[in-house]
Amino acid sequence: MKYIKFIILLLISNLIIAQEESISVETRSYTTKRLSEEPKIDGLLDDSCWQSIDWQSDFTVNRPNNGEIPSRQTKFKILYDDNHLYLAFLCLDDKPEQLINRLGRRDNWPGEWVAVNIDSYGDNNTAFAFGSSLSGVKGDSFVSNNGDDWDKNWNPVWYLKTAMNDEGWTAELKIPFSQLRFGKQEEQIWGFQVLRKDFREDERSTWQHIPNNASGWVSNFGDLKGIKGIKPKRQLEIQPYIVANLQSSPAEEGNPFEDGLSNGYNFGLDGKLGLTNDITLDLTINPDFGQVEADPSALNIDGFQIFFNEQRPFFIENNNLFNFQITGSEAGGNYDIDNLFYSRRIGARPRGNIDVVDNAFVNRPNFTSILASAKVSGKTRDGWSIGVMESVTQREEAEIDIAGKRSVQTIEPLSNFFVGRLSKDFNQGATTIGGTLTSVYRDLEGTGLEDQYHSDALSGGINFIHTWNEREWAIEGSLIFSNVKGTTEKINDTQTGFEHYFQRPDAEHIELQDLTSLSGNGGNLSIANYWGEDNLSFQSGVTWRSKGLELNDIGFLNTSDEINYYFWGAYRLPTANKTFRSFQIKYNTWSRWTTGNEHLYLAFNTNARATFQNYWSLASEVNFVQKDISQKALFGGPLLRRASGFYKFIDIDSDDRKDFTAGLNYGRFDAIGSDKGVVIVQMLNLRFRYQFNDAFSLQLSPRYFQQDRKIQNVSFEEIGEDARYITGRIKQKTFSTSIRMNYSITPNLTIEYWGQPFVSIGNYEEFKFMTDSTNPDFNQRFHLYNDNEISFRAEDDIYRIVENETGYAYSFDNPDFNFVEFRSNMVLRWEYKPNSELFLVWTQSNSNFSDPNQSVFATLRDDLFNEEAQNIWLVKLTYRFY
Repeated sequence: MKYIKFIILLLISNLIIAQEESISVETRSYTTKRLSEEPKIDGLLDDSCWQSIDWQSDFTVNRPNNGEIPSRQTKFKILYDDNHLYLAFLCLDDKPEQLINRLGRRDNWPGEWVAVNIDSYGDNNTAFAFGSSLSGVKGDSFVSNNGDDWDKNWNPVWYLKTAMNDEGWTAELKIPFSQLRFGKQEEQIWGFQVLRKDFREDERSTWQHIPNNASGWVSNFGDLKGIKGIKPKRQLEIQPYIVANLQSSPAEEGNPFEDGLSNGYNFGLDGKLGLTNDITLDLTINPDFGQVEADPSALNIDGFQIFFNEQRPFFIENNNLFNFQITGSEAGGNYDIDNLFYSRRIGARPRGNIDVVDNAFVNRPNFTSILASAKVSGKTRDGWSIGVMESVTQREEAEIDIAGKRSVQTIEPLSNFFVGRLSKDFNQGATTIGGTLTSVYRDLEGTGLEDQYHSDALSGGINFIHTWNEREWAIEGSLIFSNVKGTTEKINDTQTGFEHYFQRPDAEHIELQDLTSLSGNGGNLSIANYWGEDNLSFQSGVTWRSKGLELNDIGFLNTSDEINYYFWGAYRLPTANKTFRSFQIKYNTWSRWTTGNEHLYLAFNTNARATFQNYWSLASEVNFVQKDISQKALFGGPLLRRASGFYKFIDIDSDDRKDFTAGLNYGRFDAIGSDKGVVIVQMLNLRFRYQFNDAFSLQLSPRYFQQDRKIQNVSFEEIGEDARYITGRIKQKTFSTSIRMNYSITPNLTIEYWGQPFVSIGNYEEFKFMTDSTNPDFNQRFHLYNDNEISFRAEDDIYRIVENETGYAYSFDNPDFNFVEFRSNMVLRWEYKPNSELFLVWTQSNSNFSDPNQSVFATLRDDLFNEEAQNIWLVKLTYRFY
């Protein structure tokens, strides 16, 4: 552990010497007035009330030429009454006929836009953002972490209209105070910022100037003054829904559950109740997420879980209050995915096994139904943030038919998921300390699932961030724990699962035991300096996961038994010059150990990104992996030394203001030294977008991945007291294309389509078993089966082994694969009144396995669209009462 001691001493020394001049920002203020007559929200700004107050202007460029006078100025006025805030914007343009008037869906700001950010909490950390494109498309976000996180799934009720005139364009906003959070002071003083995007110049300007090398966004806002005598409003909104669906799929002869056609309907309720002006109760009863876009196809042969982003609105809104990212390093790493709360666990696919005879037909639900979910969340005026969520998922059963005789078998127990978070801001938001607790309880009694699920899972942690010198310096830390309970068999499965591998034969610090509970811990400690007058920035830290840490009942854990050190440093150009609109270069270092002090990994990286004055951008990267030893590659076997080498990457993008834009990135990894030729990995991504007119756009994103890896896990065979960790050389090719079309009829009526063909083919050869898996000499790590030892039996699709030296005889399945899948959905969304919507949805999906000897494009041609496709048509209507 000498490395960890050194790292801690390094962090402390950096903290002691951190004495640098801070960036001072002159704070502007704007004083509003109360109005007596409400203006008509039509974007014209011809109501008499707007004449009672002067325009405010004098914007400065935020980027690229930070601090300079913008190409085109912006003006605004603000009025209020007892219940609403009214804002008028005049976006000046000397050539209004050239304005880009693109349409899009809510929260997609195409072309010109203007926005306001309001820190009504006054905490210098969070804000409510409202904005509009020239075409009248709404955008709203809840801003947290001093501008680092923007939650676009926050959809408040407010009103907007825009118009064009000879001076440019105007926007008129009406924001109910019920959608903001503020205290009971006689006079409100709120943090305030106005910003505008000049699309033609690709220039963003702000009312409150924030220097490019200042740290933080919300903490540098100006002040909005003059709002007097208003009272906090409690929010009350009810949104029932009704949905009908029709599903078609190929009929399967003899299968009573697959007759080719089914239909149904459902209904439920979403609600929002302001318990106080600061704290809101959100609830959903029998929620439906049929309009949510499907997850992209993915295939991972390395064993690690695939992380999918949450797309369901109920779980995304206010997610920042529940988020507990254990590390979150600037350098980045697999450990950054780890989180105490991963909402995709709620309502996931049932995992219970079904034991049936060969002639049985099974009707198995694809997802676990959420009976109800509720969350209480918000932030008080004095800096307390609270988030409490509880969800109940129903007991799921699979229906089994054997020669017409029906039975049911439980595959998912009735479960309760809980997550609670409490944090407190100090020093005007410069310091935050918080804690999180999560739990899962499953009613396993009588289900037959006692050996397949943890009965209880408890996890929690505390974290803090302290900043100083105008938030340029930051020290951040977290400490977490976990405890899971279950039968001896279930806890044994957990210990031997991919995240843990307690059975690893060469791990002296790990012991597989018969237990009914398993506990662990983890954490992170880092120190950082963000920009400043020298435009340099760095972060250095250490993050760890103990061998017994288990979060995957309600959180996300990539792997346990690891200690990672990371360093990130960066320099950025303070402002544009004759060549660059922006430029930044970075350096990263990573090093990894097990908790038994086995050094696994050491890598160095440098990368740069630049945007040129012609609006094209270029990024490049070189990554040198000096040492790579995997504790997972042999799936429970000993450590495996993998190839050292270089990864090179380049990314090019054209001017994204144009109707046609294109981009590509290409990356390649090559092993070096004695491992040369052991691994070759290549990937190519292309991006094309064409804006046919202001309403219609098309995007294509083809992706191609290819690897030739001489050691890839295939099978494990136990023969007496000996073990065979069998690997092979894999040649894998993967191709996919994301197709996205958007047609906006009006700002509130859109049609969106997304589709993705996907195929991945893997062919194995040169089979071998590992003998000395960490030997520096590649050829000494394994025994390669010769032609006399291995044979293929095509009728059984297996490889048969008879070892010459030992006489051991065993077999393993042919690992070749060809997985092909197509997913798509088309959604018509009509917001027929504010926050009330009609959805028409068509979803199509098809997945199967094809001949591994086919090429990628032959597979796409012959097997992508076949008779196995499933189609779902859905109509969903919501109505929001407020």
